[in-house]
Amino acid sequence: MGFLTGKTAIITGAGRAVLTNGECGSIGYGIATAYAKEGANLVITGRNVQKLEDAKEELERLYGIKVLTVAADVNAGADNETVVNNVIKQAMDTFGRIDVVINNAQASASGVPIADHTTAQFDLALYSGLYAAFYYMKAAYPYLKETKGTVINFASGAGLFGNFGQCSYAAAKEGIRGLSRVAATEWAKDGINVNVICPLAWTAQLEQFQMAYPEAFEKNVHMPPAGHYGNVETEIGRVCVQLAHPDFKYMTGETLTLEGGMGLRP
Repeated sequence: MGFLTGKTAIITGAGRAVLTNGECGSIGYGIATAYAKEGANLVITGRNVQKLEDAKEELERLYGIKVLTVAADVNAGADNETVVNNVIKQAMDTFGRIDVVINNAQASASGVPIADHTTAQFDLALYSGLYAAFYYMKAAYPYLKETKGTVINFASGAGLFGNFGQCSYAAAKEGIRGLSRVAATEWAKDGINVNVICPLAWTAQLEQFQMAYPEAFEKNVHMPPAGHYGNVETEIGRVCVQLAHPDFKYMTGETLTLEGGMGLRP
């Protein structure tokens, strides 16, 4: 039994994605695997139902936990509060508690310069990332207050360093960092832990970015000093597990950067 046994984590963007070499290529699924190994029951969301069902089958079979899949897409044309409230309601109806919310989902039109960026592309990043984090945090707050739970949001070096061709993605991620810091200030009194991770992992999305926009990839994606990109389960996933541990409450409000095998840096 792991220390998360009996607890419930919501992970957005947790469908199973695969690299061209057949290995897992999804940060969300890597996090879900790390949490399943610690005994947590999971609520996983995403736009691709098949990827969610693939994740559910494997996680339940390998780790004996229960996984609830909910198709959810926060976008400019949706009734987003209803979409997110449905996820929260199903989580509570199924498990009766929410201990962790991990806002990992993000879509964007990377590689498109500012001058060529459309409003629709900008909205894609803001809604799938920033607005989604806002809606999930707001809807889950009463239940996280009951469990003295944890929020883990994902930002990016794109915002920290101003990556070429990633204006909407960077804007969404910087918005998430600001939102998280305010939540850490407002919710500390409730015992809710709020943190941000800026990861660099080799994912299917990054692999596709390299193939579609090789010049932008070369300018923006640099090998970490450790000589490898972060592993979606053993590094990024385990960091998320650590942040949900009660002994990590003292880190509330900090921003953490995970640099391919180099650990955590405040």
